[in-house]
Amino acid sequence: MPSRKKPEQYGAIPEINLIPMMNVMMGILAFFVMITATLRNLQAVDVAIPSNRVSPSPQEVLPEPLIVELNPGGQITIAQTSVTREELMAAMQDYLVKNPKGAVLLQPSRSLKYEQVVQLLGEMQTIGGDRVSLALEG
Repeated sequence: MPSRKKPEQYGAIPEINLIPMMNVMMGILAFFVMITATLRNLQAVDVAIPSNRVSPSPQEVLPEPLIVELNPGGQITIAQTSVTREELMAAMQDYLVKNPKGAVLLQPSRSLKYEQVVQLLGEMQTIGGDRVSLALEG
């Protein structure tokens, strides 16, 4: 006759730990809640389609920008004419007074150090503020 094991030989009844399973389920639930919330808040962009009855308004003509070039040697030119920093600042002030909607563009050489370009651009922005920009060739 085969020997049968007594109940005490099988050991204790295994416990089922639900904490890890609940952590995973809560993580998945949080993921779906966040996805649902973001998808619900998406809105279409309203585009106003112009009708044929409205006549187009004349577009405002902006003046030509004042282009300041900074050569590899650190030489500043305006319209192919070399100028000093003081002459540049005076020319900028004159241009900005005459052209209230005009802009001043600094076009540096690509071989210049970043510090040189930023220094001149900062000096120019003290005169022109947000009407001074950096122009890069494509």
